[in-house]
Amino acid sequence: MHPNPSFRAVETQENIAFARERGFGTLAVSISGEVMLSHIPFLIAEDGRSLELHLVRSNPIARALGDPLKATIAVSGADSYISPDWYGIEDQVPTWNYVAVHLKGEIEPLPQDALPPLLGRLSAHFEQMLAPKPEWTQDKMSPEALTKMMRMIQPFRMSIADVQGTWKLGQNKPDDVRTQAADFVAGYGLGNETRLLAALMHSPTGKMPS
Repeated sequence: MHPNPSFRAVETQENIAFARERGFGTLAVSISGEVMLSHIPFLIAEDGRSLELHLVRSNPIARALGDPLKATIAVSGADSYISPDWYGIEDQVPTWNYVAVHLKGEIEPLPQDALPPLLGRLSAHFEQMLAPKPEWTQDKMSPEALTKMMRMIQPFRMSIADVQGTWKLGQNKPDDVRTQAADFVAGYGLGNETRLLAALMHSPTGKMPS
């Protein structure tokens, strides 16, 4: 996480809300001195104290997990290069603005019978974001195909003991300088991610624009 306190002022609940909405991150664990990474979707519990995920059984992390193990999930948001020219003031340097949240805790395997309801909750969470598309559910798969898939993956739960967030949005600049750079970000980039970053730079409160 960035050491500048200007970028670390967002409350824990806002960091959790950001991570919950993103629902995808990089799981990192250290096993026998080796750092292992896996890119995973996840679902944060309503109280924000734990999350659920699944891994393919052939994943080295899944094979190594027997007892609870310390882990971090890094969740990245919108980001963009920031040109010094965009500030409109002298003696600036290039930088990168971004949003990132780290969730730290312990990960442990769940019983295999926890997998079907976990997958149901995961798919329901993300399918709801696609409304008004009719929701996909597991009953659209044949029993044979569903059973085969279930054998290939394993469910896990991770406690959330610590939440840290960096919202590096130019808060260390005067408001007019920051918002001018935000306008350039919106014009320079392509797609929703850059527009989201520009909106956050205009109002860097930790609240995701609706």
